[in-house]
Amino acid sequence: MGAPTPRKAFISPDGRHRGIYLLPNLLTTAALFAGFYAIVQAMNGRFENAAVAIFVAMILDGLDGRVARMTHTQSAFGAEYDSLSDMVSFGAAPALVIYEWALRDLGKLGWIAAFIYCAGAALRLARFNTNKDVVDKRYFQGMPSPAAAALIAGLVWVVIEFGASGADVRWPACVLTVFAGVTMVSNIPYYSGKDINLRRSVPFMVIAAIALGFALISFYPPGVLFALFLVYAASGYVLGVMRWSGARRAERKVVARSD
Repeated sequence: MGAPTPRKAFISPDGRHRGIYLLPNLLTTAALFAGFYAIVQAMNGRFENAAVAIFVAMILDGLDGRVARMTHTQSAFGAEYDSLSDMVSFGAAPALVIYEWALRDLGKLGWIAAFIYCAGAALRLARFNTNKDVVDKRYFQGMPSPAAAALIAGLVWVVIEFGASGADVRWPACVLTVFAGVTMVSNIPYYSGKDINLRRSVPFMVIAAIALGFALISFYPPGVLFALFLVYAASGYVLGVMRWSGARRAERKVVARSD
C-alpha cells in the first residue's frame, strides 16, 4: 500500500479556509456574549453595565480579526460569524439600550430613531461584506458599526456618571442615534487603521503617546471614550470635505488648462 495522501484544507473562492478555528472564534463568541449581556442588562434597567458591555464587545471584536490574521486562521465561517456577532453587539444591543434608556418617552419617534440605527448597522455590515475586496482598505465606507455603538454607549455612560437620567437628554439622544444610523450607511470615508503594521518598530514618542492615552482613559473612562469617538465621528466628515475640496481644485485646474 502507498503512503496515505495528506489531507488538504478546504479553501473558499475568496481564499479563506473553510475550517473552524478555536482562538478567533472564541473571541467572537465573547464579543457576542458581551452584546447579549448588554441587552439583558438594559432590560433589567442597569444601563451603565449595558454601556460598559458594549465597549467590552468592541475591544473583543477588534481582537478577533487581528488574532486570526496574525495566526493565519482566517476562515469563511469566522467572517460570517463575526458579522452576525457584530449585528447583535453593535446593531441590536445599542438600539435597545438607547431606546429603553432615553427614547421610550418619545413614543413612536423614539422607536423609529432606534430602528434607523439598527437598520443602519445591518445595511452597513451587509455592504461591508460585499465591498470589502474592492474598496480601499485604509478607509471604511461610512462609520464602522463598533464606533457608532461606542457613541451610543458613551452617551449613556457619561450621562449616568453625571447623575442624570435618559429622560433628561432624550432629544440629544434621539439626534445622536439617528446621526449614527445615517452615518453608518453614508459614503463618508473613515480611517480604518488597517495599514498599521504591529510588527514594525516605532519611535519612542509613539509608545509614550499610547501610555498617555491609557492614563487619560483610566482617569475618566466614560468622558474620555465618549470624546474620542465623537472626534472620530467628526473626522469622517472633515476627511470627506477635504476630499471634496481637493477634487474641486483638481477639476478647476483641468478646466483652466483646457482654456
